[in-house]
Amino acid sequence: MKKIRSDKKEINLTQEPEKIRVYHYYDLIMVVFVTVLILSNIASSAKIVDWGVNLFGLPLAFDAGTILFPISYIFGDVLTEVYGFRRSRRVIWVGFAALAFSSLILALVRLLPGEAAWQEYAGQGAYDAILGGMSTGGIVIASLVAYLVGEFSNSVTLAKIKVKTGGRFLWLRTISSTLIGQGFDTLIFVTIATLMGVFPWMIWGSLVVTNYIFKVGIEALMTPATYLIVSKLKQAESEDYYDHDTRFNFFAMH
Repeated sequence: MKKIRSDKKEINLTQEPEKIRVYHYYDLIMVVFVTVLILSNIASSAKIVDWGVNLFGLPLAFDAGTILFPISYIFGDVLTEVYGFRRSRRVIWVGFAALAFSSLILALVRLLPGEAAWQEYAGQGAYDAILGGMSTGGIVIASLVAYLVGEFSNSVTLAKIKVKTGGRFLWLRTISSTLIGQGFDTLIFVTIATLMGVFPWMIWGSLVVTNYIFKVGIEALMTPATYLIVSKLKQAESEDYYDHDTRFNFFAMH
């Protein structure tokens, strides 16, 4: 075994590097997570949905992204439950980068000159009204801030409850983490977007309440599917990570 001495310390040149764990489905889950995330943000900017239902006189209207966005939280739960907070954190930051990049591209497209025929049947006004929010300050800032706070709150809550319960009661940690994560996400997103003129204040309360109820409701309804996905993944990956000694540092990338 060859050794060299540097500053009176021996360095082992033949020391084997730490073995890197290879997962079969981690990258696939990351791709689905990021895809759902971007689509839900575009849908949020594109349309406000109103089913004509009231709750104690409050119209249950919601941005269209609410239909898709809860699915990203389900995948976030699966990532933390199976692979642990550190690997879930990596996916959260990848999602953040993808959101920022998509907003940058839409902003660039917004600045490009429109073709004459397109201006007739669509026009810059239509683009600004539908996708302008995804390329200007309001939706972008609201989405990025709400996403980071909500996803990290969700992941940390789930990881800590898993350790406390010894891995039992998956339903308890998925629903509890969603109540906290979606609470932060919904309140921050709607409030910042409204402050920046994306939504009118007259529907602020309706958007907050409806989005929160809808998102948490989907998570609860999807609990059986979450159980199935988690069980299959743990078997396929031979992994069931517990964050016993994890330092919950949000700003690390690895």
